[in-house]
Amino acid sequence: MLKSLRILAAVAVLSAGSTVIAAAKAPPPRVSMQAAKGLALRLAPGKIISSEYEKEGGGWRYSFDIQQTGHVQEIGIDGQTGKVVENKSEGKVDRD
Repeated sequence: MLKSLRILAAVAVLSAGSTVIAAAKAPPPRVSMQAAKGLALRLAPGKIISSEYEKEGGGWRYSFDIQQTGHVQEIGIDGQTGKVVENKSEGKVDRD
């Protein structure tokens, strides 16, 4: 019983450590979240219903889902350059 608990504790520590390591790999963005939000809202005026800094397509980007009249628009802004990397409609509801 004690051996099983030690094994479970070791697995928990290793799992938690790998999460920290994965999160540490994200390079700090050169573009602020606020600047990226401003650009996204200029491209697709509406209400931001979700936002995140994520790795997608080999790079790190901000992703914004913006509720507009009748549909949700997804805007992706590169966190290093500020370039628009995605601008597409997701239809009437957020599909992510």
